[in-house]
Amino acid sequence: MQQTTNTILMIRPVNFRMNEQTAVNNYFQEDIDLKNAEINAKAQAEFDAFVEKLRAVGVNVIVELDDELMDTPDSVFPNNWVSFHQNGDIAMYPMFAENRRKERRDEVFIRLEKEGFKINNIIDYTSAEDQDVFLEGTGSLLLDRVNNVAYCALSPRADEELLIEFCEDFEYTPVVFTAKQTVNGKRLSIYHTNVMMCLAETFAVICLETIDDKSERKNVTTHLEKTGKKIITITQTQMHHFAGNMLQIKGKDDKLYMVMSQVAHDSLSEAQVALIEAHCPILSSSLETIETCGGGSARCMMAEVFLPKD
Repeated sequence: MQQTTNTILMIRPVNFRMNEQTAVNNYFQEDIDLKNAEINAKAQAEFDAFVEKLRAVGVNVIVELDDELMDTPDSVFPNNWVSFHQNGDIAMYPMFAENRRKERRDEVFIRLEKEGFKINNIIDYTSAEDQDVFLEGTGSLLLDRVNNVAYCALSPRADEELLIEFCEDFEYTPVVFTAKQTVNGKRLSIYHTNVMMCLAETFAVICLETIDDKSERKNVTTHLEKTGKKIITITQTQMHHFAGNMLQIKGKDDKLYMVMSQVAHDSLSEAQVALIEAHCPILSSSLETIETCGGGSARCMMAEVFLPKD
């Protein structure tokens, strides 16, 4: 099994704006005093520049266009509704926001097959939405694909029973914990695991101070250390600059890069940058509009494709 891939799927937005349905528990979202058309144009420019940077280092980026008729403001974050696995299986996930459920489109699978990827089975968890139960893809699940460990911070968008069902289907060991952030003086659940934690081949970036329960924190660090991951910690302030929302991917000749936004990169100390760059170079791109309105960053925009080729 491999932890990183050279191929990612990205969805170019056509109706990007702040999604009022996700803002209820995504405390990373903020309003911008711009018309939606301007916000969308800025998001498209950020998206295009990001894709260009990835392709320049040899990443195989498959860009699929969003469907204008669907009115899906968060379609730029496809990793929440789908994950692609090395055995040819695809998982489709139940989404908290009703308007995000329209992001799930068969055209994406048809496109991947046209690109030569093989799809064996689609494991569909979306019926859980009928019971208001959610698990938002690799936003909720951090998959150590080599060691078959699934890290998951429980939240209104990450249900423990559904996580266990996923782990049984895909043969992962669940590591469950609660991660919290301070909002108006209260400790509230962080909406997605992948904003406070990132797994790379030889290291992990994690905001340990979000895990209030000491035994849960110890359990997470023990699993990371046991699987040979060097732990690089970030602060809650850095997490709010999306420093946890990174993804390691392969470029030309399987060279590894740690991909993040410019805001995330700027928030890191020189020492933290050096710790990451001891493993692989950093690739960053400005995603300010997408981050501010969407409450997600570089990692959320990339759905890794591990499917086998025909």
